[in-house]
Amino acid sequence: QVLLVESGGGLVQAGGSLRLSCAASGRTFSGYAMGWFRQAPGKEREFVAAISWSGRSTYYADSVKGRFTISREHAENTENLHLQMNSLKPEDTAVYYCAARAMSGTSYYPRGYDYWGQGTQVTVSS
Repeated sequence: QVLLVESGGGLVQAGGSLRLSCAASGRTFSGYAMGWFRQAPGKEREFVAAISWSGRSTYYADSVKGRFTISREHAENTENLHLQMNSLKPEDTAVYYCAARAMSGTSYYPRGYDYWGQGTQVTVSS
């Protein structure tokens, strides 16, 4: 059973930082790209950041570029994905989802991903 479990969400003041993590297990994720998406109430799920299997290529939404950093760690039985979020703004408030894609290259679209976590809430107060 494939599991993606996010952690690290919470409530933070504007200008603060949070580090999200995602532990992926249940199969080998060799060759899988991974990404972060977010969904605010009443809005569609949107792309935040993505990273290739090798980790050498990263991509960011314009709204988070320069503030967020995606990274990943390969482990024997799990894949760990992180999102360091700095200079947070109230508009970053959303549920953040980790996703895995059965291709080494990334995608900006939710339909391009095969596995999803349950999400973690990030709330940024003004």
